Amino acid sequence: MRSFLIEEIKLIGVLALQGNFQSHLEILNKIGKTSKEIKFSKELDEVEGLIIPGGESTTIFNLLNREKNFVSEIKSFADSFPILGTCAGLILMSQLKNDKIVKSLDIIDALIERNAYGRQINSFSASIQLKNNLFQERLIRGSFIRAPKIISYGESTEPFAFFQNEVVGVKSGKHFGITFHPEIFKETFIHEICFN
Repeated sequence: MRSFLIEEIKLIGVLALQGNFQSHLEILNKIGKTSKEIKFSKELDEVEGLIIPGGESTTIFNLLNREKNFVSEIKSFADSFPILGTCAGLILMSQLKNDKIVKSLDIIDALIERNAYGRQINSFSASIQLKNNLFQERLIRGSFIRAPKIISYGESTEPFAFFQNEVVGVKSGKHFGITFHPEIFKETFIHEICFN
């Protein structure tokens, strides 16, 4: 595994084990980024950024564990390269409270509650406020689909996305995690700030 930092991200991987990874590939293409599906840990050596998409966190976790070193390779990758986690991706990147089914990658210092907004029928779309000292404040659209909630976060983690005064997106160093799906609305901004 490489251990150097890069100045310009040339190839971004999208974990393609389960979930809506195709929409992320389309967003990356829309913003002019070259991308590829990641199905095996050895493919991480080819990319300089990674998206862990939404889907079923338990299923993605189980599929990762079919390959002996996949989880440890993602953790090692995160030491040098940015990762964006959406919904289930954030669940896997963060900490989980009293969850015996899914184990965390411990990439983002935030405590997450799975399925906190309810079941599939409780899914909804909304305007989300983005604000951070790195960019001008703006609104984007996103969908909450069996979405997790960010219960708390550590000093190394800063909020940047808000819905009704709740934190729905956090940044930790070069990594971003969000509880919602901007890719459904072809929203590109979060992908741009994560990988530019």
